[in-house]
Parts: sequence; structure tokens; C-alpha cells
Amino acid sequence: MSFVEVFNRLDTAPSPLVRRFRALLGPMDGAPLERLAAEAHRITLRHFGRTMRLFAPLYLSNECVNNCKYCGFSRDNAILRVTLSPEQVEREARHLVAEGFRNILLVAGEHPKFVSSGYLEECVSRLAAFVPGVSLEIGPMEAGEYRPLVRAGAEGLVVYQETYHRPTYAEMHTAGPKRDFDWRLATPERAHEAGFRRIGIGALFGLWKWEEDAVALAAHLEHLQRVCWQAQLTVSLPRLRPAAGEFEPGHSLPDRDFVRLLCALRVTFPTVGLVLSTRESRALRDAVLPLGITMMSAGSHTEPGGYTGEGKETLHHTVRGRKIDPGILPPEARAAEQFCIADERSASQVAEMLRLRGFEPVWKDWDAAILNP
Repeated sequence: MSFVEVFNRLDTAPSPLVRRFRALLGPMDGAPLERLAAEAHRITLRHFGRTMRLFAPLYLSNECVNNCKYCGFSRDNAILRVTLSPEQVEREARHLVAEGFRNILLVAGEHPKFVSSGYLEECVSRLAAFVPGVSLEIGPMEAGEYRPLVRAGAEGLVVYQETYHRPTYAEMHTAGPKRDFDWRLATPERAHEAGFRRIGIGALFGLWKWEEDAVALAAHLEHLQRVCWQAQLTVSLPRLRPAAGEFEPGHSLPDRDFVRLLCALRVTFPTVGLVLSTRESRALRDAVLPLGITMMSAGSHTEPGGYTGEGKETLHHTVRGRKIDPGILPPEARAAEQFCIADERSASQVAEMLRLRGFEPVWKDWDAAILNP
């Protein structure tokens, strides 16, 4: 049974685990919240110690065929776009490796004309030669399309459902293949079938009521733990940030509720990795470290070429799949970012903060030699 079938009966037949998780999302303050936080901290220490896995996103392309109201890369946004060549991607990656990173997440908008499977395979192959951990955040594919990427060296796949509320999902995604809710919902299972050893999911909080998306996310995690048992699972809790298009969220996830959600996930899913990105402020990121976070991005850029300036000479607009010359651009022009980050500290500054707080920054936790001695 796929998660699509489980999800369709979630309202009428939630599992005991999902019911327990939902109860933790009820109103909570003072001593009860402190006890929940203490339990989350205890569980985290037991399963993960005081380690923190660091990674960086590397954006390949901001081209996209989808219209997503909340995304800076949305097809109809009049932004400067670029797709880095594999050589440029490698130079960006070598810059990140020089900063210490050994885990890189390749991110791309969804546009088959610019981001084909062959292009992705070449990018992965180049990076896998000197980056132990290469993961992907790309448009959903069939399992058979993922397999060459796994063979090329990609170990992980990240796919966010954005929102699990069908009417809101339809409202937010007005054009493009991303409109297919069920196709996206089943992506993690296809990724597992293809052989990815890490699978990440998440919801984009701000699109719908956070409690409802959180419950569906928990149900999704429970299902994946059962059917994708050979993969390590991670979950992200991104909150909407300003982006091109100036989308205004209709719902919010306040900081206090964010902390409660984080603790509830850790207590309910003791061994699942919890990811915190630079979408969040440095103050919040520092504060919630002991409560369940196991993986953080640092020094991030959310535009292609953001680390080295690669691709600036080929900036363009895209109209109906055609590149349009933008004319003379100022020297500081760059490809548009997917969203504004909040924590602008460098990788070394984040690593030092972790050490000062008694955590061990983990730059590398995997090597292919483990399987090929």
C-alpha cells in the first residue's frame, strides 16, 4: 500500500502513533512544554550524541516550468535565470569543499529543457569524485530515471510535499507538472525503490494550518519508516521566507509552536534526522540546537552561482522556454535566489558556534569505500 492510500483515509483512520503525535500539538505552555523539551533533549543525546551534520545547498538552475505562487523560481516571475554548466557546478562544489563541506545538496528548478537527467547525471558524477555525500532536490521522477543518478553517486533525495492540504496545494500550484499532488506524494517511495540511502521529506509551513500539515507529515514519516526501512529518513520544517513574487503567507507557525512541533517530532520519531536550514534566524537556530536538530545548513546561497559568481555571463530571462537577452546588466547583477536566507553566518562561524555550545560539527559521515572496500 502506497502512502497515497494511507493519506486518503488519514482523517478517518489515523494510527495510534499519529494520534499520540497530534495530542502533543495541543495547547501547551510553561511546565508541560519544558518537560517536552527536556524529553526531546534526552532522546536526542541518546540516539545522536552531541553531533551536528553540516551541509550546503548548491543551486544548479533557477529555470522552472511550474507556477508556484510562493516560490521565487516560479515560471511567470520576471527574474534573471541561469543554468550552470557541469564545469561551473564543479567549481562551485570545490569552493564548498575548501570551506570544509563534505555533504552537498544539489538543487534545481523543474525544467526538462534545461535540467535533463543526463545533465544531472554528469553533475553528480563530477562531484562524487571528490564529495563523499551528494544529495538531490529536484523535480520528481520515475524510479527508473533515478537509478542512473544513484549509480553516478547520489546518495540522497529530498522532496517536500509543500502542503498536504489538497485544496491549498491546487491553489498554490497553478501550472506545470507539480500540480499532480499524488505523483509528488509517492516520490519518496520511488526514490527508495531506486536505491537512495537517504530520503528527506518536509512541509513548507505558512501555506496551510500548521497543525494539519504537521499531522500529515507525521503520518508520512510513519509510513516511510515501515516501507523504506533500508533508507535513513530526515524531515525538514521550513517556514516561508520572502522571495520574488512577494507572496504573502495566509497562515503562520509562530516560534513557540515551531519549538513544540520540533520537540513533538523528536519524541515521536527518536531516530529520524531533523534538519534546520538558514531560513531561520541565527537566534532561533542557536536556541533549538539541543531539542532534536541533527543536521544544519550553513553559509548558504539559494541562487545558481551564489558561492563563486559562476554563470553571470549567461544571465537571461526565459519566456515560454526561450532564453531572452536581458540587455545590459549592472556588474552586480546575479541570478535570482529562490528565497532570502535569515542566518547569514559563514560555515566556519556556524561550526565555531557549535563547538562553543558543546557540539561536534560533522562534515563527513559517509564514504563509498564503506561499501567498496
